[in-house]
Amino acid sequence: MKFMNFTPHDVVLNNGVVYGSVGSARCAAEFSEFDENGVATVSYGKVNGLPEPVDGVVYIVSAMVLDALRGVRDDLVAPATGHPDCVRENRKVVSVPGFVKNK
Repeated sequence: MKFMNFTPHDVVLNNGVVYGSVGSARCAAEFSEFDENGVATVSYGKVNGLPEPVDGVVYIVSAMVLDALRGVRDDLVAPATGHPDCVRENRKVVSVPGFVKNK
């Protein structure tokens, strides 16, 4: 299995493996008007910058892109930034233990 990073930055695993960015998949977002409490809703639309599926290739994308394509593609993962073993320095993610995917 080959991983290709379509986030705008390098993804570093806790074991030192680095996946350099080869592209940037982005998701369109549409927002409602803010309500009286200052809260709006968001819905995600078309994803741009992501190649078509290729056998044996898993694409690393942002959690937003992963969520936007839930149930559409099964070849996507996102960095596990919410995992307890995620390494942070000054509140910034330095490395992740692996990836997550949608059920």
